[in-house]
Amino acid sequence: MPLGTLRPSPLVEQATDHLREQITGGHWPVGTKLPGENALAKTLGVGRSTVREALRALAGAGLVQARQGSGVFVVATVPAEDWPARLRRAAITDVYEVRLIVETQAARLAAARRTDDDVTALESALRARRDAAAGDTAADDAAGNAAFVDADIALHAMVVAAARNPVLSDLFGEFAPVLREHLIDLVDLLGLRAHDPNPGDEAHAGLVAAIARGDADAAGDILHAELAQTLAHLQRT
Repeated sequence: MPLGTLRPSPLVEQATDHLREQITGGHWPVGTKLPGENALAKTLGVGRSTVREALRALAGAGLVQARQGSGVFVVATVPAEDWPARLRRAAITDVYEVRLIVETQAARLAAARRTDDDVTALESALRARRDAAAGDTAADDAAGNAAFVDADIALHAMVVAAARNPVLSDLFGEFAPVLREHLIDLVDLLGLRAHDPNPGDEAHAGLVAAIARGDADAAGDILHAELAQTLAHLQRT
């Protein structure tokens, strides 16, 4: 399949698509060294910077790998599954195990790094969680459970934000939609709020208080225990 000169539109996307087609179509099998940037740029009719960006995109998809001093080589002919898709496919217990590890450390960091504004936001999020727990009388069970789960996740997101680590925040942001979907199903199907509309309130209040006073050990221990309890419940279902 000839590469062909590209049209003047989003050139990086076009270059990426053309090179991907060569790889996934078998023109360049695994182990093949790709032509150099100058050769690719000439063939595609673009600049070297465009080729460089396209190769970077292909590397991010797991198709090629740059080897210093040797060039760029094909390492796979099927793009790697992206992270959000993998999370959606993962078992909730697997996601929760990672959540436990990540959030426990986030709580410790939050206690060490929180600002006065963070404490105010955490206390507000705790009140919102309590309000959501008390608001079921105005909505059906499913809507009330969804509102409670949303408020719970928002509080946890504030804890992660107070850790002042953008990578942790981004990681939690990837987890949040998957957690929301599974937790709403869990609460609805098992009636987890049937006897206590605000489960975990004491633990969450203790978590916020520990972060506010800068007690990293207590914050980590409280959150670890809370999430471990939920994980154990998930593993039994």
